[in-house]
Amino acid sequence: MNLPSLFAAWRQTLRLGYGPAQLRGDLSAGLTVGIIAIPLAMALAIAVGAPPQHGLYTVLIAAPLIALTGGSRFNVSGPTAAFVVILLPITQQFGVGGLLLCTMLAGLILIALGVLRAGRLIAFIPYPVTLGFTAGIGIVIATLQVKDLFGLTLSEQPQHYVDQVVLLARSLPGAQVGDGLVAIVCLAVLILWPRWVPRVPGHLVALTIGALVGLALESSGMPVATLGERFSYELDGVRHPGIPPLLPDFTWPWLLPGPDGQPLQLTYELFRQLLAPAFAIAMLGAIESLLCAVIADGMTGSSHEPNGELIGQGLGNLIAPLFGGITATAAIARSAANIRAGAFSPLAAIIHAGVVLVAILWLAPLFSYLPMAALAALLLMVAWNMSEAPHVVHVLRIAPRSDVLVLLTCLVLTVLFDMVLAVGVGLLLAAGLFIKRMSELTDTGQLSRDQRRVLADLPEHVAAYAIRGPLFFGAAEKALGALRRFNPEVRVVIVDISAVPMLDMTALAALENVLVDYRRLGVTLILSGSNARVRLKLRRAGIHRLPGRLLYVRDLTQAREKALRLLQDEDKPLPQPA
Repeated sequence: MNLPSLFAAWRQTLRLGYGPAQLRGDLSAGLTVGIIAIPLAMALAIAVGAPPQHGLYTVLIAAPLIALTGGSRFNVSGPTAAFVVILLPITQQFGVGGLLLCTMLAGLILIALGVLRAGRLIAFIPYPVTLGFTAGIGIVIATLQVKDLFGLTLSEQPQHYVDQVVLLARSLPGAQVGDGLVAIVCLAVLILWPRWVPRVPGHLVALTIGALVGLALESSGMPVATLGERFSYELDGVRHPGIPPLLPDFTWPWLLPGPDGQPLQLTYELFRQLLAPAFAIAMLGAIESLLCAVIADGMTGSSHEPNGELIGQGLGNLIAPLFGGITATAAIARSAANIRAGAFSPLAAIIHAGVVLVAILWLAPLFSYLPMAALAALLLMVAWNMSEAPHVVHVLRIAPRSDVLVLLTCLVLTVLFDMVLAVGVGLLLAAGLFIKRMSELTDTGQLSRDQRRVLADLPEHVAAYAIRGPLFFGAAEKALGALRRFNPEVRVVIVDISAVPMLDMTALAALENVLVDYRRLGVTLILSGSNARVRLKLRRAGIHRLPGRLLYVRDLTQAREKALRLLQDEDKPLPQPA
């Protein structure tokens, strides 16, 4: 492990200097982001099927650990909405214990990615793929909130999106007026408050007003579902509503309840089933964390260390589940709020975890009064912001058709199936379209005017071509296949490859086939203008200079001289025997 990369953010902070002004900025940012994180952490834990305290434990453990060891000064980590579509099916199938164990496996994968220096590879994921699956995730999250927005009672929890929509539609006649009113009030506050008082977090105001409206409706006889009614904990043999006002205990994830309420059994089959979702968690966590770091760099003019960030994220996800924390990654919205509030160093993220600690120990009883509809309204706004609907519409209008196809494919597959399939198919589709576009840039055709001038007045026994563009598996056969189509009287073929930047094994194999045909026909091939990289690959492949059959020349002028000399040698009469 590259230990120095673990503390890249702190090394950068120390180089820039740290004083009272920077400390004040970190304190202000930590308090602001901490207030934002408290309701979001609980809402996101509920969204993935876990009790709300697990979201707070994630911030409490993972956020400071990632800030201490990661590679970005401004990233603020915790539960994020992007993981809902991956984590909810895991919780449904394996229980909370399985979710935490899967998170630990994802942490190990993230550490491995950082050690293998894969941080830069994330940049090669096409933008339409990223935009497509994030928009799809936003749609799924919004759909999942319909239940609590209207206080619906569902007979089951389908895993497939279409089944969920059908069940929600059937359950709409049972909507509760009180929950709907709370949701409308909270949505109005979340939309309008940032325009009126942008310096005060709208999340806190919306939930406070939502709780007061809920209490007023309850007192008037209109029921409103609250967090205290949905969740409870046991202390000293007594069951209490809401979340425990206690620090998390160290517990091995497999000792926590599985889907049947019993502790998990550690088996090879369990690890095999969790490996694929763990890999999906790791890849999404890497993408979101590094994208967040890039955005933070753009806002501040700083730079992050991608491999160190991956290792830090891996450590956070490896250790947080031991204390009840669910999957964590850098949150773009919270990191942006962190920067706008004056953050200077990773200390702001650590302070934000301290705010959550205070909330757990002293404010936990108050959380019992939070309406579920208010938390659902909060997640609905998160889903809207995440989907970037106006931007998606703009991209669909202006982007090339191939990119539109990739975006829509990823979006639809994310909604109807899952994000793993969407990203895999999206990458394959984007790669295929890219290969097609690149192959169209490679051709074997007529010489340019200057090249024809150099090769002027060549006899009809000489043919000349120019290959332009990379010779790779998508273009090699088409480009080199043209070298077989010439007049049977031709004895010498000149090919200018000065505009060929690279070639791969498919091109080398195709070139060898051309040489075999030329030897059979008695044709000499002259390659002109190859660069050093192309010559090295040809030499390593065993395609060496062969007098009378294959020649390498510096330019077309030398190629002309060689071709004329070869023809003259063929015209010389053979010596008569004595």
